[in-house]
Amino acid sequence: MPIIKSAIKRVKQAEVARQRNVAAKRALKLAVKAFETKPSAETLAAVSSELDKMLKKNLLPKNTVARRKSALSAKAKAAGVKLSAAKPKATAAKPAAKKAPAKTAVAKKPAAKKAPAKAAAAKKPAAKKTTK
Repeated sequence: MPIIKSAIKRVKQAEVARQRNVAAKRALKLAVKAFETKPSAETLAAVSSELDKMLKKNLLPKNTVARRKSALSAKAKAAGVKLSAAKPKATAAKPAAKKAPAKTAVAKKPAAKKAPAKAAAAKKPAAKKTTK
C-alpha cells in the first residue's frame, strides 16, 4: 500500500474508474448477447449506442468501434433486419424539444462616413483686365 497521501488518493480513484469501466464493458457484452439471440433493429441500435458510449469514454479505440458496428450490421443484414429503421425505443418515446425560431441577423453595411461639408469658399472677384 502506498504511504504518500496523493498516491493513496490515486489508488482510490483508479479503483472507482476500474469499477465504472467494468460496468460499461458488462453492459456492452449484455447488449451484444441480446442482439445475437434475437437480431432486430432495436437490439442493433442498443449495441450501437453502447459502442458509442465506450468510444466517448475512451474505453475502445475508434477503429475497434467501427469494426464491431460493421460486423454487427452485416450479421443483421444476413438475418434480414431492416437497418434503416434501427432506432432505439427510448429515443422514440421522448417528445421532440421545440426549438425557438432562429433569429436571422441581417448584416448591415456600416454607413459610409461623409467628409465634413466644407464651407463654400468665397470667390474672389475676377481680376480686371488692364489694357496697355
